[in-house]
Amino acid sequence: MTIDRRNALRLTSLAAAGAGITGGLVGAARAAGSGARGSGTEGGRPAARQLVLSGKRTAADIPDVLVPGTSYFVHYELRDADGNPVGTESAQCTPVTVGPDGAFVLASLVLLLADGMITASTAFQRPLPAVTEVLVAPRRWSHLFAVTGGTAAYDAATGSVTIDHLSREDDVLTVDLD
Repeated sequence: MTIDRRNALRLTSLAAAGAGITGGLVGAARAAGSGARGSGTEGGRPAARQLVLSGKRTAADIPDVLVPGTSYFVHYELRDADGNPVGTESAQCTPVTVGPDGAFVLASLVLLLADGMITASTAFQRPLPAVTEVLVAPRRWSHLFAVTGGTAAYDAATGSVTIDHLSREDDVLTVDLD
């Protein structure tokens, strides 16, 4: 099966709609201290803002061998720049194709924060777990999600989420909201 851009977007949308991810909130967000709030408005909308959060993996079921159609999940506790707990990151991922260089994966992401939830979706090329999940000298990699919406403070959010995987257990999220 060949995946062109249009089919990848359809599959990504379906994955986002069917993910049904839930997560728990740990700690209270300190949005003002983390730079989570922009100032002013642009045409009646809040000004663009950026959140930079660090994540520590607390749960995952990534198999040693990725199989097309077999989903896996990851869950991270999130902290702001001061080390304060601000919420959780949960992703449901489904490999579509798997080859010697990695897997093409569809993923749905939920960031559950004290002041609301942000949802995002993507399709990306993931290095195989044998490369990325090693404990010594892990290979860093990143991928980009499109923000598909949100709740409360993030109602109708748009923008992007970049996740930089620094190691097996640690990542950094840069959330850029329009």
